[in-house]
Order: sequence, then structure tokens, then C-alpha cells
Amino acid sequence: MSAQIPDKPALEGLENKWDAAWAEQGTYLFDRARAAESGRAGVFSVDTPPPTASGSLHIGHVFSFTHTDLKVRFERMRGKSVFYPMGWDDNGLPTERRVQNYYGVRCDPTLPYDASFVPPFEGGDNKSSRAADQVPISRRNFIELCEKLTLEDEKQFESLFRQLGLSVDWTQTYRTISDETIRTSQLAFLRNLERGEAYQALAPTLWDIDFRSAIAQAELEDRDQQASYHRIAFHKTDGTGDIHIETTRPELLPACVALVANPDDERYKPYFGQTVRTPLFDVEVPVLAHPLAQQDKGSGIAMICTFGDVTDIIWWRELDLPNRTILGADGRILADAPDVIVGETARAAYAELAGKTVFSAKKRIVELLEESGELLEVSKPFTHPVKFFEKGDRPLEIVSTRQWYLRNGARDEELRDRLIELGQGMSWHPDFMRVRYENWTNGLTGDWLVSRQRFFGVPIPVWYGLDENGERDYGRVITPELSQLPVDPTTHVPSGYTEDQRGVPGGFDAERDIFDTWATSSLTPQLAGGWQRDDELWNLVAPFDLRPQGQDIIRTWLFSTMLRSALEDGRAPWSDAAISGFIVDPDRKKMSKSKGNVVTPADILAQHGTDAVRYWAASSRLGSDAAFDPQNPTQVKIGRRLAIKVLNAAKFVLSFPVPEGARVTHALDAAMLATLDRVIADATRAYEAYDHARALEVTEAFFWTFCDDYLELVKERAYNQADSGQASAALALRLALSSLLRLLAPVLAFAAEEAWSWFEEGSVHVAEWPQPRGIDGDPAILTAASAALIGIRRAKTEAKASQKTPVTILTLRADAATVGRLRQAEGDLKAVGRIAELELLDGEGDLVVERVELAPQEA
Repeated sequence: MSAQIPDKPALEGLENKWDAAWAEQGTYLFDRARAAESGRAGVFSVDTPPPTASGSLHIGHVFSFTHTDLKVRFERMRGKSVFYPMGWDDNGLPTERRVQNYYGVRCDPTLPYDASFVPPFEGGDNKSSRAADQVPISRRNFIELCEKLTLEDEKQFESLFRQLGLSVDWTQTYRTISDETIRTSQLAFLRNLERGEAYQALAPTLWDIDFRSAIAQAELEDRDQQASYHRIAFHKTDGTGDIHIETTRPELLPACVALVANPDDERYKPYFGQTVRTPLFDVEVPVLAHPLAQQDKGSGIAMICTFGDVTDIIWWRELDLPNRTILGADGRILADAPDVIVGETARAAYAELAGKTVFSAKKRIVELLEESGELLEVSKPFTHPVKFFEKGDRPLEIVSTRQWYLRNGARDEELRDRLIELGQGMSWHPDFMRVRYENWTNGLTGDWLVSRQRFFGVPIPVWYGLDENGERDYGRVITPELSQLPVDPTTHVPSGYTEDQRGVPGGFDAERDIFDTWATSSLTPQLAGGWQRDDELWNLVAPFDLRPQGQDIIRTWLFSTMLRSALEDGRAPWSDAAISGFIVDPDRKKMSKSKGNVVTPADILAQHGTDAVRYWAASSRLGSDAAFDPQNPTQVKIGRRLAIKVLNAAKFVLSFPVPEGARVTHALDAAMLATLDRVIADATRAYEAYDHARALEVTEAFFWTFCDDYLELVKERAYNQADSGQASAALALRLALSSLLRLLAPVLAFAAEEAWSWFEEGSVHVAEWPQPRGIDGDPAILTAASAALIGIRRAKTEAKASQKTPVTILTLRADAATVGRLRQAEGDLKAVGRIAELELLDGEGDLVVERVELAPQEA
């Protein structure tokens, strides 16, 4: 045994050593045969977050994935067959943007495929971020580059996750762009369509002009932008004067369809039902009332344009107004003016704006209004929140487009109530995160927009019949046979048609849009668990036990997965949701790429070791933000010290031979093990409640008591083969080490495995979780002995003597109960303190050292 223990135990190299061993031994593989034997109750399944494979992992991934791994390792040691897969979220806008910048290309679907195409460069240095500098390539060429780069990113991600010690079953992986994933996603959608849960509509759409794609409500974020109010005169149709409005979007004046004020606003009540004429364009529009109009904002009356913001959409819909869209998908003013702009002067004014960006159009229309005298005032700049796509660079615009939607409860009270009910039936960790889910669900304003005008993703599996003029007949949606899945409508042909009927009158046309990436990610339980592919596996793992994720995607990933499960199975997809907090920098600001304060984990892991970083993550409770300072990572350093101490303590404990037939007979040994029983019970309850931080806290506190006090107290007895208490001490030390390594294994995955291998067969990570041994002992004896040891050390320090200095006589005074306990540890106290005579006196209050006489030769 001792030959296996290194002379100087170290953390360096443990990650590679044990990752290779775990892979070779299949330590973390899902034992399907065992799971089938035990049934669903014997399985612990995790709906693992699939990280976006477009760039690099950051310290937040380390934080949240470690939290999941702690729970997974605990459940595995409790005897569960763990289903812990890994997915990669390949498709979506971030991947396309990364490919454009990395290779210097952009997709042009009109171009033919070039089998010999070589990208202009590979580097990802953003030097190609301007579209004008990017080489246009075919859709197929572009998708091939997306596939190539995401595969490389996934290799890097897996390598880092292995270094982090995630106990993932790497044979259970999926990609959100694989053929199997496309089939599952398309099948789920077709079932939604068949049940009437999916539909298509022409409607105002939040639009990112850079990505040239529709954006869903869940993908929005507010960013503060500068703006100014422009006070503009609208002219009363009866010629009796003007009504003044204030707007930050004067460039949308050609799209104005009404003025609106609050129905309780006395200033404007006389004008409701009347009309005014717009400045510059002389279009007659009504003055209307609506409760969303704010009396204290600007002049109290606003112009409704199609469309300036989401409130315009609400007014347009509820007041039944016309649509006069003037913005194109490229974010520029359309060439053709709305039909209502008819006068020569008005059309000339519009021509001044046509083709311009909204920024340039705003500048020009302000000049035109100044020239006409209809611009009365421009306020000082101020900041206000503006809607952005969370991954976009420019404010969103609103354009009218035909899109696919999935019903989500926004306009269906019964469905919304069911989603709330399912959320209330789950366990949330921490529980207050449930409120965020409920607030999002209750606050939805529209159904889920699931189509995207992009290229790398899951194709929407429909075609459209064409009429005699070659126009799409949206009432004739053609769907594939289920046996045809997966399909790409742009290359596959629907049943009953031939390829030469594509795009011709009376034939068919392909849907070119793809699904929003969340429409695929909302199916992660189905993708990982074999839904409609492997019924046995699905019944073993679903509904899943755990959904771990970040708090910022409750509104996207958690809600959308809940929706898909409710629509398909009428149940919640998991029993528990574990929500991690954010990582913040030393100034308590959330780390994000946009702020430039993200820390990548590779250097931290290399410098301090994985176990140290896992300790830092485990120290934070779910839902709580954690500060991280890469210049002074205090918690990481504490974790490293703990991991090193585990190795050294294990080596020391294993140096004491345990005689055959040894039993725990000494009161101090029994007291230590009884204390450990309490720790095991507390840590177990904490892990069961998803409180890994509490489990670590109680375990670590005991570990240091074990090392600093108990181990010091009994080491002389454990060494002394002639001492009748040697066997008891050696056995107690070994039993405690075994339990402590298992308690610490979820956190210090590598150090615990290394130390375990020195005296046990197999992996600590599949060993049985420790159980209280029920040894009859009084924990107060250890508490009293530890306090006495601290007093003895302090007395020597105050006497300016070494701790090895012999003591002729030392007197301790304490209450009678404590003195009685100390008598049961008297021999060990004398040995550790090198005390010739130990006097124990009854008294009152806390334990004190009343007298200490050092041996003459050392005085």
C-alpha cells in the first residue's frame, strides 16, 4: 500500500491522470441495464445546459456546471444510476456571426455551391466584421463552415469540461444541428401544427437589421441610449390651430397613423374623434384615446407610427389602425412612399428620406421640419431604455413580416394557468426563482415567434402550394411524411410533386426560414432522452429529475422547455430546477462579454488546480451571485490549501497501521466518530436540499477540527504499538478518513480520488455515500479536548516557548462536566502537550489554563 503513496503528494497532474482513468474504467457511464432493473425510481437524470458552441467558455460556465456536478456526484454515490448527458448548442445567430468574422465570409443564398471554396482566412480577429469586406458564398458553403468551426469549438469545450472534472457521460452527447436533432425538432413542430398550436401570421415583428432576422420577446434586452424630444406641430383639419407632440423618432413621421392621448386627459378630450394633418406629408390622421398614453410624458399626446416601439403595436392592434410600414429589412427607408402620401411636395419630402438609414433619415427630416417651421423645439439629450437583440449591436426596428408562431399562453388563459400550475408543482432551488418564472409567464404580450431568417439551423419543414400566378398560397401548407424527416425544403421535394415543379405556377415553393435556436433547445429533454426514438430510454429518464441553469434564461430556456412539455405531454419536464447566480467582478458588476470583464477559466485552472476552482464554486449557494477577482482569488486559494491538506492528512493517517480485529474503545475516538456522524447527517440533508454550500461548510469545519485537533491529540497513541489504545486510534483515523474523502469527493474530485486510491479499490466516486456509524460516543469530549489543546498551545506561545517544549505541570480549570470529559482524554492531552503532570480542577465558566511550568532545561 505505502508504495502507492508519493513521497510528496501534489495536486499537479491529477486532472490528466484521473480523467484518463475515469474514461478507461467507464466510471461515469450510464448503466442502462442496471437502470432498467431498478426502474425510473433508481435513476437520477439531468437536463444538462448545452453551451453555445461559438467562442469560448467563461468562468460563469465553470461556476454553474460545477454546481450541477456536485449534486450529480452525490446522487451517484447514493446508488442512483445517473443519466448526465452533454449537449452542444451549435445553431443560431451567434454561430453565424462567429463564422462570418472567423472566416471573412457572408451567406448569399442566391449563389451556387462551390466545392473547392477556400475561405479568405481563418483567425476570428474580427477584421471581417464589416459586411462589405466579407466574401459572399452559397448557403451550403456557409453551413459547411459553420459545421467545421462548431466541431472545433466543441472539442475545446469538452477538453475544458474534462479538466473541470465534470462527471458527464461523454457517450451521451448531442448537437442541436445533427440529423437526429433536426428530425426530433421537426417532428415536435409538426405535432404542434397538427394540434393547432403552431400557426403563421403577417404581423409587426421585432427585427435586427444586422442579423436580418426576426427576434422573439424572450431575446430582448434594454440598453440605455441617448435621445432628444422633438416638439412637432400637427395641424387641425378644421384650420383652428395646431396640436403639439413630442417624439424621439421624427424619422417615422411618414408612417404616422394617429395621435393618441389618455382618455382622462382633460387637455385632449375635446379633440377625440377629430382629425389632424401630419407636418411635411399632409396626411389626415385621427386623434384617439387609449389608457396606455401617459399624461405626464412629453406633451401628453403621442403619434402612433407603424412601428416605432412595442407600444405602437399594441395601439395599432387595439385601435384597429392601418399599417404604413416605411422601414425595410435592411433598416433603411423604403423607396416607395405609403399610398396616403400623395401631394407633390409631400412625395418630394419622402424622396429625401428614401434609402437612408434611420440615423440619416432622422437628421434629414429634422432639417426639413426646421425649413417648414413645423419643428418647434429640440430638447437636451437624455438617456432612455431602447430594445436590443441580446446579441445585437444596433437597436431593433419593427417591420411587418410573415412569421411562424407557437402558442405560449399569452392569448390563451387556460394554457397560461396550466403553465403556472406546472411551475408551482416543481421544486425550485432557491424557491424565490419561481416568482421570476411566474412573472414572465403572466407578462407575455404575444405568442412565441419561432421562425428566423437565417441559414444555420433546423429548417422549418413545410412547403407552400403556388397559385396560377406563381404566388404562394399560404392557405395551402404542405407538410412532409414523418418517414421523410429530417427534411430541408430547399432541397427536398414534397410527396406528390417533382423537382421541376419547384417555383413554377401550380407547383410548390420551399419555406426558407429556420427555427429560432430556442425552438430546438426547448427540446433538450427529448433530444437527450430519446423521445420518439428510444422509448425504453425515455421512460427511464423522463420526466427528468433536474434542470440546472442560469437565472437569466428562465424566460427563454426554462419557460420554452416547460411549454413544449406541457403541449406534448401535459406535464412538467423535470421535478426540480436549480438556478445559479451570476459571476460578478470585484466591483459587483455582472461579468459579460459586452462589458469586457469576462474571465476565461483556462489560466485559473492551470494556476491553482481544478479542485481549488471547484471549491470556489461550491462555496456559493444556488441563486446567489459570486464575486471573482482573478488578481486575488481568495476562495480559490483557500480551496487549494484544503485540497493539499487532504492529500497530506491522508498520507499521515495511512502511516498508522490498523491491527486486525481492531475496535474503537477509547472515549476520544468514539467522540470524534460521533461528531462525524452528525456531520454526515447534516451534509446529507444539505445535498438532498440542493444546498451544496452548507454541505461543504459543515464538512470542511469538521475536517479542520479533525486535522488540527483530533489528529494532533491521538498521533502519539496511534504511533505507539505498545499503547492499548493504539488500535482504537488507528481504526478511528482510518474510518474518519474514509468518510471524509467521500464527503469531500463531490467538491475535491481529484484530490479525493487520489487519496482514496492509496488504500481502497475502485473509484471514490462510485463508493457508497457515507452513513452515520452509530458509534456510542459523546461529541462533547472532542469539543472539550479541542478547547484544552488550544489553551495549552496558547500558554506555550505566551511563554515564548516552542510547542515541543516539555511541561512539568499544567493546570486546567473548567466546569465539572467539562472536567469529567477531559479526564477521558487526559492521556492524549498529556502526550500532545508533553505534560508530565496535568491538573484538572472544577470551577465555573469557560475552560482556562491557570498554571503552566515548563521543564527546567527548556525554561
